[in-house]
Amino acid sequence: MSTTPIGFLGLGSMGAPMARNLLKSGLAVTVYNRTRATAEVLRSDGASIAETPAGAVVAGGIAITMLAHDAALEAVTLGPDGILQKLGKGGLHISMSTVSPETSKKLAALHAANGSLFLSAPVFGRPEAAAAAKLWICQSGSADAKQRAKAVLDVLGQGIHDFGDDPAAANGVKRSGHFMILAAIETMVDAQAPV
Repeated sequence: MSTTPIGFLGLGSMGAPMARNLLKSGLAVTVYNRTRATAEVLRSDGASIAETPAGAVVAGGIAITMLAHDAALEAVTLGPDGILQKLGKGGLHISMSTVSPETSKKLAALHAANGSLFLSAPVFGRPEAAAAAKLWICQSGSADAKQRAKAVLDVLGQGIHDFGDDPAAANGVKRSGHFMILAAIETMVDAQAPV
């Protein structure tokens, strides 16, 4: 297991159990959440608490983001106290949020210009699966990013499915999966409707 410090940003219903699993595995994890009280809950599990997104990461370290939407991801990455500049050369950003392919492409290009790596790794699974480390992880990005992320992703999920080098690909798969789920629900509702 890697001894690289991990910054985990976003402690909602998915992020909190994911961060807890990393802590259980013995990794050094610093957490950040917009609402500090949410982050404080993980202190008893061994997490350090950061005041800003940048404060959650170290130069050359690993940042994992699990945020609600594209704007939140861009804010913690590119904002005045964002992780992009702090990660610097050799850093790795694993984006596990459900965001648009365009956002992943944009962030991957900015990380590359900054000397850091970016891996898109959205997940399939509910909070119960996150707590049980049974998530299905889609990944796309460079071979170097995948190799560096593997040990960490293995702690979080039951399987990793690779979708190539294009950082947007995994997000496209995640969007397609959501569409299929919603289409199946709509079909079941229609099937139950009175004729």
